[in-house]
Amino acid sequence: MGKNVLLVDDSSTMRKIVGRSLRQAGLDFDNIFEAADGLEALALLEKEKVDVILTDINMPNMDGISFLREKAGRDAIKGIPAFVISTETGDDIIGEAKSLGALGAIKKPFTPEKVNEVLGALA
Repeated sequence: MGKNVLLVDDSSTMRKIVGRSLRQAGLDFDNIFEAADGLEALALLEKEKVDVILTDINMPNMDGISFLREKAGRDAIKGIPAFVISTETGDDIIGEAKSLGALGAIKKPFTPEKVNEVLGALA
């Protein structure tokens, strides 16, 4: 049985690109859930079983860092592996994301090979 992934990005086009890259990388996800910001992601995580989260940093309403901070404080979801997928991949922002539980980062633009390199062991 495959796993479920949650894509958190305010761009619906980018969510589609990431979803397509996951499939092209050969990663076996049964469901690809989508959220436009951290608030939507938190609401979705209350209802759905998610195995991996990919989140952007720059989003309206609740950005990726705020989302990771909130996720880290909730026992039911804090253990879900999360990765940042963003143009913002400086050491300071990635360091903060990792301090909040992110396991790694994928810099936009990316290739299916890079997605597989970072996520392959989890799928």
